[in-house]
Amino acid sequence: MLKKIKKALLSLAASGLLLTGISTWQAAPVAAATANYQQQDLNLDVKAAIAVDADGGQILYAKNATTPRQIASMTKLVTVYLTLQAIKQGKLSWTSTAKPTAAIAKISQNTEYSNVPLTSSHAYTIKELYRATLIESANGAAMTLAQAVSGDQVTFVKKMRKLLTSWGIKDAKIYNACGLANGNLGSAAYPGVGKEVENEMSATDMAIVCQKLLKDFPEVLQTTSITSATFSSGSTQSQMTNWNWMLKGLSSYYSDLPVDGLKTGTTDKAGACFAGTVKKNGHRIITVVLGAKHANSQDPSRFVQTAKLMHYVYQNYTAVTLKKGSSISGANTVKVPEGKETSSKVVLDKTVTIWAKQGSKLQTSLSKTTVSAPVKKGSKVASYKFSATSGKLPSLSGKTVTAPAVATQDNQEANFFVRLWRSIFGSK
Repeated sequence: MLKKIKKALLSLAASGLLLTGISTWQAAPVAAATANYQQQDLNLDVKAAIAVDADGGQILYAKNATTPRQIASMTKLVTVYLTLQAIKQGKLSWTSTAKPTAAIAKISQNTEYSNVPLTSSHAYTIKELYRATLIESANGAAMTLAQAVSGDQVTFVKKMRKLLTSWGIKDAKIYNACGLANGNLGSAAYPGVGKEVENEMSATDMAIVCQKLLKDFPEVLQTTSITSATFSSGSTQSQMTNWNWMLKGLSSYYSDLPVDGLKTGTTDKAGACFAGTVKKNGHRIITVVLGAKHANSQDPSRFVQTAKLMHYVYQNYTAVTLKKGSSISGANTVKVPEGKETSSKVVLDKTVTIWAKQGSKLQTSLSKTTVSAPVKKGSKVASYKFSATSGKLPSLSGKTVTAPAVATQDNQEANFFVRLWRSIFGSK
């Protein structure tokens, strides 16, 4: 354990970033050659946006991030989550098949929407529909997945709503599995609502969806990173090209941003939207932009704005990962007045990544410095709280960044006479 702790501290010291309980540490200055957005406001040309750490959910940038807006085909990430969940639960398999209804087949053959053509006489595997949903953003394929999971569209929508509520998302408006306006779905439209309604979520909500998807089903990146593939429908084949043009080999690729997901979305009301993710320097972030410009089908605005946001994060923040079991100097013990030992050592109970703005100073402290005996090894006795001179460290959970602190060994309650002696003469 001591070797692990020493190694972790040496690693932090080497990077110039050492957390302590009382003193502060300062983020190392960014190199001038990469400081394109340093010391200036980031004016994104979008209606709303957010950038977060993919693991801990720390919010690194936000613009109008809590206001619900139309999300278009980014809806399909929820559909995909429920599909993967059904497979994990054994309710479906990749080789299970589903036939689209006549209404879904009609939607799938509308060339005004993103689609692969489906026919109601042909059975498609879940894997085929899943790939078409993520790569081509195929609306008919997404709706057929919904049918396979729940039997019909309305039941699936209710499942989507329930899932989002369980994640703490309370202001979402969900009417279908694909993201089209309700009036575009013909006889498959959601009953009792207007033709103009569309699915809505805030940028924060969408970031939560992305975080949950990546945490529970990281294998989704194996598909979202595919630039093109062939879709077979009976005797016919169609070529699918990923709408995420930031993937390597496509038109909005940036060599210093190895983007590998996640999902675009476009309608007249929504504008151009994109939920992106990239892992760089060992740290993955999630970005969401809503309502970027969409002058025509070749407009790359959402990707230009996403790249600007991603560059801003990596160039203006320093990320430090503290490994599970690390001891933090100055916040590594709690008092145990009634224990056999009057203090207990504590360490981090989970790996946590903290992002600090360049030039800012961060502090860490324990939520409790005194606890009652007995203390059991491995039990949570307090929480590490992290703060910065540049402001709070908010996260998607709605709370500031924290991590559990656990005891490294048992500390039983001292006998009555020892406790009495201490109460009279103090702890010696």
